[in-house]
Amino acid sequence: MALLAEYSCKATPGRCVLEVYDADAYLSDGDAMEAAHRQVVAGNGYHLYLLSLQQDIDAEVTIRIWDSPPVPPADAEGHIDVTIESETGILVVNQLAIGPAGDMTLPRPGVYEGHAWWTNRQASADYYDTTLARLAEDAPDGWLTEAWNNCPVTERYVLDLAYIREPIPIDDEEIWA
Repeated sequence: MALLAEYSCKATPGRCVLEVYDADAYLSDGDAMEAAHRQVVAGNGYHLYLLSLQQDIDAEVTIRIWDSPPVPPADAEGHIDVTIESETGILVVNQLAIGPAGDMTLPRPGVYEGHAWWTNRQASADYYDTTLARLAEDAPDGWLTEAWNNCPVTERYVLDLAYIREPIPIDDEEIWA
């Protein structure tokens, strides 16, 4: 298996949510969001939601395109199979209520399958909760921001994907009919 492309960025999980979606698939999906609350990562084919346990500490989102995705690492806290279709060939990493953190140009538009896996999700949440519990009313300005910037672990979400087929063209007339 060969790695064909890779992109990483830091993103703040606004309202505990990070998103990955095709550049033209910006509409939200409540059912997929609810599924992410149950299984950490879920989507509707065009939009993936990644659910963090905290909302202020940057997480790392990595998208890797392979000729055939590898199995998730043994030290992953969890993993799930995913599919995402990108008609534009551009995936956006978005911070809910904050805005885009970055985007990746795929090797080609299409449907990609593989899996999502994550590490340090619980450790970041534990640090977050402990830090808030220690926050004193008289803490100096910037203390909390500094604490978030100095988190001893990096919450990480990885999408290991492989191209499987061309996208299904969307007929704009059908959308508005």
